[in-house]
Amino acid sequence: MLALAMNEFFTVLGAVLPVFSIMGAGFLLRRLDWLTEEADQSLMRVTINGLIPCLIIDSVISNVALRQPRTVVLAPLVGFVTVVAGIGLGWLSRRLVGIREPAAGRTFAYCLGIYNYCYVPLPLAILLFTHRPETVGVLFVHNVGVEIAFWTLGLMLLSGASARQGWKKAINAPVISILAGLALNYTRGSDWVPAFVLTAAHVLGQCAFPMGLLLIGAVVSDELSRFRSASGWRVMAGACLLRLGLLPLLFLLLARHLPCSPELKSVIVLQAAMPAAVFPIVVSKHYGGDINTALRVVLGTSVLGLVTIPFWIRFGIKFAGL
Repeated sequence: MLALAMNEFFTVLGAVLPVFSIMGAGFLLRRLDWLTEEADQSLMRVTINGLIPCLIIDSVISNVALRQPRTVVLAPLVGFVTVVAGIGLGWLSRRLVGIREPAAGRTFAYCLGIYNYCYVPLPLAILLFTHRPETVGVLFVHNVGVEIAFWTLGLMLLSGASARQGWKKAINAPVISILAGLALNYTRGSDWVPAFVLTAAHVLGQCAFPMGLLLIGAVVSDELSRFRSASGWRVMAGACLLRLGLLPLLFLLLARHLPCSPELKSVIVLQAAMPAAVFPIVVSKHYGGDINTALRVVLGTSVLGLVTIPFWIRFGIKFAGL
């Protein structure tokens, strides 16, 4: 029993360490002044408006799971609803963790609701569910709903825009690429889009995660002194309690009772265990959020997540009947 638990822990650790290693590289590049603060805005625009859309197109265009009507509706719906639920919980609890400033409250809710839906779950889905290889495809379908919530309602909240202004912000490159990718998938775009275009999209898409992580590491370097302030520990504790305590229970109840495929249940179990996503740190800076709050939510839940992720996955698999 102990050997199994340790094996699960090191499997999770092996998936998480590369993410933090690339962030560490960004931290070091900033300290060496090789990645300057002046370059941040242009690199953020390149990542959000160029690299991420390529990653989305590459992930969606030939995804067979997206051609199954039930999966194409239910999996993204689960992704969307779970993000909205997390954002709502964060918004309702913002004052309980001592947040009074509007920008900090919006950032807390945004970062709490956006869980690490791809960086860590993808390798875990590959490693832990070898008996259900379709889980990886369903994970990508599920993440379409997360992306829609991320780039629409999430940005509306984060930027503090009105509904009318928020929906204008929601018409952005990632959302357009999701819609375009679904259209290309439906029309079998992988069969008629020139191969060199698909290859270029794939190569550029693979740059999205490392570029985003480098930028996150650079931002962490800039804000680390403020992050150490004692006033932030209440925010960190609240974020950990909600993201790694209450929300996993709600996710697992959904996995147990939702009438869906075992693959989707497996995805929900994985996502239940996830800490806050790291990329919202960059998005918060780009869209006027509070960077200090974003750092506290993300780094606090990520560090504690190294301990809680194996527990929730192991418990969730049994609880959901997988």
